[in-house]
Amino acid sequence: MSEKFELLDKLARKGSTFKFQNAAKISCLDIRSLKVLLSRMEKDGWIERIEKGKYLIIPLGAKKGKYTINEFVIGSTLVEPAIISYWSALNYHGLTEQVPTTVFIQTTARKKKPELEIFGVKYKIIKVNENKLVGYETIWIDDAKVHITDQEKTIADCLDKPQYCGGIIEVAKALQNDIDLNKIIEYAKNMNNSAILKRLGYLCDKLGIPIDISHTYLAAGVPLLDPSIDRKGTTNRKWKIMVNMDEKMLGELE
Repeated sequence: MSEKFELLDKLARKGSTFKFQNAAKISCLDIRSLKVLLSRMEKDGWIERIEKGKYLIIPLGAKKGKYTINEFVIGSTLVEPAIISYWSALNYHGLTEQVPTTVFIQTTARKKKPELEIFGVKYKIIKVNENKLVGYETIWIDDAKVHITDQEKTIADCLDKPQYCGGIIEVAKALQNDIDLNKIIEYAKNMNNSAILKRLGYLCDKLGIPIDISHTYLAAGVPLLDPSIDRKGTTNRKWKIMVNMDEKMLGELE
């Protein structure tokens, strides 16, 4: 068996993607020779580069440039740790009818290029503090392990950053599903952002959903209901939030 076949066979046994370090551990070649070998394998259509040092294995019979794998699998290779989140997770859990054109990924790591396009798919990497990287579950897509936020953490994240889920209206729609509100509240407390609780309380009031949030957790300051649109609006004194959108839009969701 040639070096190329042997290396590819060993890598394929571990998954459909690999890093240069993985190949270096398996191969007996020195770094320079391995780089040359991987370059040849790429030219021959056996592998395709995802980004520097990361590769996709092209199955036998498939054509390079026309074959790809699930975008969540690719997204999970871009940074470590990687958690599929925001609008992408909202869609995965069936909490929105909208199909996002970007894959959103949470991480605590710093990425030099937080916005990428790979095989025609856009990826956005959002760096968060350690206390926000919680509430995720593990799913399997083909032979790959992928981490994705659970339903309630997804909604908490979207309340935290509505601009990453298509706006506050998408969060309001999601809240009308079978959701554990107490779990969202606990996530919000751990994330240490009272704006999440203010947006949640306001939306639940407007949607007629009973909710119990102690006002001791509503810190000073008046955040925008939806940071993704204009700042103009009126202040809701109960929830200490600036309502910068037409409330009739929320009424139509009831």
